Formats: sequence, structure tokens, C-alpha cells
Amino acid sequence: MIDFQDRVALVTGAGRGLGASHARLLASRGAAVVVNDPGVATDGTASEARPADEVVAEVKEAGGAAIADYGSVSNPDDAEAMVQRAIDEFGRIDIVVNNAGILRDKAFHNLEWPNLEAVLDVHLKGAFFVTQPAFRHMREQSYGRIVMTSSNSGLLGNFGQANYGAAKMGLVGLSNVLAIEGAKYGISSNVIAPVARTRMTEDLLGPLAEYVSPEQVTPMVVYLCSEENPYTHEIFSAGGGRYARFIIGVNDGWFAGTGTVPSVEQVAQHMDEIRDMARHEVFPASAGELEVLGRMLSGDTG
Repeated sequence: MIDFQDRVALVTGAGRGLGASHARLLASRGAAVVVNDPGVATDGTASEARPADEVVAEVKEAGGAAIADYGSVSNPDDAEAMVQRAIDEFGRIDIVVNNAGILRDKAFHNLEWPNLEAVLDVHLKGAFFVTQPAFRHMREQSYGRIVMTSSNSGLLGNFGQANYGAAKMGLVGLSNVLAIEGAKYGISSNVIAPVARTRMTEDLLGPLAEYVSPEQVTPMVVYLCSEENPYTHEIFSAGGGRYARFIIGVNDGWFAGTGTVPSVEQVAQHMDEIRDMARHEVFPASAGELEVLGRMLSGDTG
């Protein structure tokens, strides 16, 4: 039985959809949860809604521990305050699930800069602002679990989502660095790329929406948040009952030779070899690719 007794979690964007599902399951397994949600519309504009209160009420009615937070992750002061609330109320912070997000879709040629900035502020900068103060506490206690919510729109691309896709891929880079920097302090950092029916996606998914509930994503997220999870520096897809791993890897490619500057035509002639993924590696850090190059330069092709 995987439980979270004496663990404290902060879930952003947790008033509805995926975040609410994550908060409920974490709380049902013993975690004390800070349910963050400012109650905004899907484009980030203000509203009077306070969905975080509803989730907190559900958790408490079921016997769990939770508090609501209405701060915006895009504001560094609000972000630091929500981490501090977890510590003030529950004594520590063990888990951060960066789930908050907004949509402002436009085809790239029509995308206005304010709609780029707003999406980056919530998804990418928001994860920086929330995770940094939490990461400092996790280092001190030598334990932590971080989950970034990316998207296949970032990993693979999707029409009309240049701002969203760029932000979501940025979270992969952030998570990879935190996994490396946190390793000796017992901190893991992983990425989830969910496929789920939410306010933000129900109009995009079409008939598939009926089969992809947020609750089907949550078990993977909660596992990644657990003490039992040994994995870090990885990306997982979850949706509709399917769970899989995304990889960023590099193949052997074509080696022109030490000191060689090939012609453009030579590169063109070897593109099949350059693109062949039959043999590839997934590295734990950027130094891994440099090691491969070093082997080739030294004549070791094994």
C-alpha cells in the first residue's frame, strides 16, 4: 500500500480537472494538501469562482487534511507564499505538482506577444516561482518529489499552440536540471504528459474526450510523488488507461572523422545514417552526449 502519511503536498491549479483529481487522491492516501487555484477562466482572466474551496471541503469531509490557496503561480510573491503556507500549516513540504495552466491559442503568424507572455508566465515561470522555494526546503530535509505537467503539444507539437507548446517543452528542461541538482538530496523530478478531458481540452479532444478522464492520469502522478518511486529525470505519458514513457535520445549518427570538416553534399549523402534510430542512447545528463563524441574522436567506436 503506497501511502503519504506525514507527507505534505502542494498541487497548483487544483480546483478543477487534473489538479483536483491529484489533490483528492494524495489526500485520500494520507498527504496533507495545499490546494492552489486562483479560480480564473481558462485564458487566465479573473473570475469570482473559488473551486479550491470545494476541493478542500471534499477532502475534509472524507477525513483528509487540506487548505485552500488562491495565489497566482505567475506572481513570485504568491508562489513563495503558498509554499510557506504548507510549511506554516503542516510543518514541511515534500511534494510539488506543477499543474496550473492557461490556454491562449492562436496560429503562430497571428500570435500577439501578450498571449505569449501570459502562457509562459503561468506554465513555465510559474513552475520556477513555486518550485524554487520548495526545492530549498527539500534540500534541507533531504527529500522531495517534483512533478511537472507537460503536454504532447510541447513534446510533439500541435497547430495553434506555439506559446503553449514552447512553455510545456520548457518544463521538460527545467525538470531535467532539477533531477540532476536534486539527486544527492533525495529529490526526484519527473514530467507527466497527460491526455485528459478538462476545461482546457474538452473542445480539442472531440469524441476521445469521453474516454479520457483526469482520474485515469492521477495514479501515475501520485506514484511519481511517492517515496516508493525510484525514477527521476524521466517523462511519462498517461491517458485513457494507457501509461508510457517518452524519451529524448540520440543515435550513433554518422562520424565524418577526427578533424574533418565535411562538405554540405557529404552531409546530404549520409542523412539516412544520421537519422537512423536503430541504435540510440538516453543520457542522464548533457555530458553523456559529449562522452559519445569523445569516444569517436579517440577512435573508440564500441
